[in-house]
Amino acid sequence: MEPGGPCGFCPAGEAQPARYTCPRCNVPYCSLRCYRAHGACAEGFYRDQVLGELRGRSASPSRLAGALRRLREQRETEDEPEAAGPRPGPEPGGLSGLWERLAPAEKAAFERLLSRGEAGRLLPPWRPWWWSRGAEPRLLEELDDGSAAPASGKDAPAEEPAPGAVPGARPPAVPARIPALASLSRGPVSPLVRFQLPNVLFAYAHALALYHGGDDALLLSDLCATLLDVSGALGAQQVFTSTEEALQAAAHVLEAGEHPPGPLGTRGAMQEAARILLGEGPANQKGYTLAALGHLVQTLGRARKVAVASEDRERLYRARKKCQFLLAWTNENEASLTPLALDCTGAYRAHAMAAEEVAALTGELERLWGGPMPPAPRTLIEELPG
Repeated sequence: MEPGGPCGFCPAGEAQPARYTCPRCNVPYCSLRCYRAHGACAEGFYRDQVLGELRGRSASPSRLAGALRRLREQRETEDEPEAAGPRPGPEPGGLSGLWERLAPAEKAAFERLLSRGEAGRLLPPWRPWWWSRGAEPRLLEELDDGSAAPASGKDAPAEEPAPGAVPGARPPAVPARIPALASLSRGPVSPLVRFQLPNVLFAYAHALALYHGGDDALLLSDLCATLLDVSGALGAQQVFTSTEEALQAAAHVLEAGEHPPGPLGTRGAMQEAARILLGEGPANQKGYTLAALGHLVQTLGRARKVAVASEDRERLYRARKKCQFLLAWTNENEASLTPLALDCTGAYRAHAMAAEEVAALTGELERLWGGPMPPAPRTLIEELPG
């Protein structure tokens, strides 16, 4: 509905009919030029939108990047001649025109935060739901005899903490009805099925950390695309012969730069996969894995309903069926989770040791070079003119 009356910003005697209303003070105006002339009120509105986007509880680094992209698009559109006609003023809570209302220093600071990956520090902390049962996450410690026991204090490999330090979200509910494994398979189940779990849980932990819990419906398709790309078991029906192979396949996707490493990184995702497999404790070790797989079944099902391309729907359908099968397998093979968790912890420690060796070697080379770059090559033998 268009406001009535003359524009409140046109020169006296030249007022045009008002077509829009300021979202903050409800003053009528006729064009983008007059709205920009509104001054402090308009600028304050847009700055409020920036703060709301940065501090909103549902915000995430990915959402901030999307906000910046929309702001740039809006800036390019507003730079077009007004011959195309004025557009309505921005809706309250929207991002239209917000980029233009920022000072140059604010624009530079905002882009710098996003490019350096520091925007996440402005967001409400996120804590994995599988940490919600206690103040410290349980970890595994591999003993000499190969048994497992919870580690704590300085023995816990916590060099890469998960994002956040506040109480986490509520854990997903374990599905009330889990079909028998025999009803989903015509013959004996392959012993290699177990190795698909670390691959799937690696991708699950990585995607939830990357998308700040994965609760934003606008990012559902991106979340599932990341899940299926990082997990070869879900996205390509890949088969693995060991936990190490399964984790390396997922880690290779991140290390190759096909997806951002996210807050966890490669080692952190391995560590969180071990924590999920370990569960709350011996009394209910499979609980976290069942909850994670049930969460994946629901998430992939919702994404399939809104997918447009038939190949995307088919890919999501196969991934969802895979999670349902793993759900039934986990429910009947709880004793197999501890060895898988130990393997994940071992892979995490191996990657940590390799990273420390690389860091030490890099530091030694930089000390010899006198900086982060090798010195320019010198001519060792020079032919003198005869």
